[in-house]
Amino acid sequence: MREHLQRRELRVEVLPSVDSTNTVLKARAEQGEAAGSVLIALEQTAGRGRMGRGFYSPEGSGLYMSVLYRPSSPVTDAVRITACAAVAVAETIEELSGRPAQIKWVNDVLVDGKKVCGILTEAALDCESGVFRYLIVGVGVNTAAPDGDYPEALRGVAGPAFGREAVPQLRCRLAAGILDRLTDFMEDPGSERCFEAYRARSVVLGRRVTLLSPGREPVGAQVLGLERDYSLRVRLDDGTEKRVGSGEVSVRPATAPSTF
Repeated sequence: MREHLQRRELRVEVLPSVDSTNTVLKARAEQGEAAGSVLIALEQTAGRGRMGRGFYSPEGSGLYMSVLYRPSSPVTDAVRITACAAVAVAETIEELSGRPAQIKWVNDVLVDGKKVCGILTEAALDCESGVFRYLIVGVGVNTAAPDGDYPEALRGVAGPAFGREAVPQLRCRLAAGILDRLTDFMEDPGSERCFEAYRARSVVLGRRVTLLSPGREPVGAQVLGLERDYSLRVRLDDGTEKRVGSGEVSVRPATAPSTF
């Protein structure tokens, strides 16, 4: 992979199996691991996604990667950084596969309408200064369909970014491309280039969606626009307009499972 990576300051370690690359890297960050550390696993036995969900991470069918940064930016940049990670993944998939990629707010990357990537950003902050002590961006990409297909709950929802025959050659280039783009974006998470690239790939703009928040009933809404902080401007069924900056959205009916 090193031959494909332009950002030479990044230090990459590849392990055959871990419980979660984010979990391992968080423990190292607490022990003083320097920024620029990257951990890639061929398999995760307890991969994690947003909202406390698991992330299916079998050996041989995905890229499971976390990168440690220690940015001096305010914690309000966390959503911007997650959005930049989604753009980095989408652009790299498009470059390597020739297939268009879309982004479902805020951090799922889709190809042909199926989820091929999830992103989990986790951080620790300095309460006095309001800036990050460290920030970890975890990226899981389904590069090929797993042997025996996906578990029942994921069929029809998850899909591969590439055909099975292309995966061995592309996985290293995929990791390098994502890392190079994301590290460039980290220099200015609020950049116009990232925002426009995100908006151009948004799968929810102009569409009717279901707003999902933990502990609350699903709410139907029409997406009117994307704000510069990556919150959504929506119109609820009662005509009220509001900005949504947390939770998730589903492009499926409210009765569908909230895993997509």
